[in-house]
Amino acid sequence: MNMGMEPGLYVVATPIGNLEDMTLRGLDVLRGVSLIVAEDTRMTRRLLDRYEIRKPMLSCHKFNEASRLGDIASRIRQGEAVALVSDSGMPVVSDPGARLVRACRENGVPVTCLPGPSAVTTAVALAGLPSGAFLFGGFLPVKPGRREKSLRAWMASGVPVVLFESPHRLIKLLDLLETIAPDVRIFIGRELTKKFEEALEGTAAELKHAFAGRAVKGEIVVIVGSDGEASEPDLNEPA
Repeated sequence: MNMGMEPGLYVVATPIGNLEDMTLRGLDVLRGVSLIVAEDTRMTRRLLDRYEIRKPMLSCHKFNEASRLGDIASRIRQGEAVALVSDSGMPVVSDPGARLVRACRENGVPVTCLPGPSAVTTAVALAGLPSGAFLFGGFLPVKPGRREKSLRAWMASGVPVVLFESPHRLIKLLDLLETIAPDVRIFIGRELTKKFEEALEGTAAELKHAFAGRAVKGEIVVIVGSDGEASEPDLNEPA
């Protein structure tokens, strides 16, 4: 039992790249809890080593989250303070943790969220969107038909659409956007806050040219309609 902190689940945002972006409050919580629940303990270990924090960790990812719920909730009910972190940024936002947070809330277990770094808001600020409105879609579906259907529906909202994308699917996304919205402006933030951070903006064709002849690497945020003028494709077109 941890006597220094109130029992409960503490959802802690962690840096999206630069480890110095960790908040002071977040560090205090990670030092004070009795257990850290991490998406990938190897990734979290880098952060803990940077700040000389030695705490037990338990992995909790999309493949085992359901099986971890009872044990974690039980430990909190017995008086423990438990932190939840993802590999980077805010847990639960396109990352594991939603089931755990929901299970705690439904069973009367206190949940506290510590705000901090987010790839979503970092990209929105870096792109300089002219209005505060945007739609966050997370990762698009992998299957081509569902991928196009989801993208068209989100773009029909009329506000910029913020997406996460994997490096090996970025060019395919640009191919799709060149087909359905060739004139729309697109912002790409790659490796945000890291040494090789890159921010590019243009049409799909222009961005494809910018990436031609080199391998796409790192974590990527894409904003479709980065000038605030998201296109409105015909949703009656076949997906």
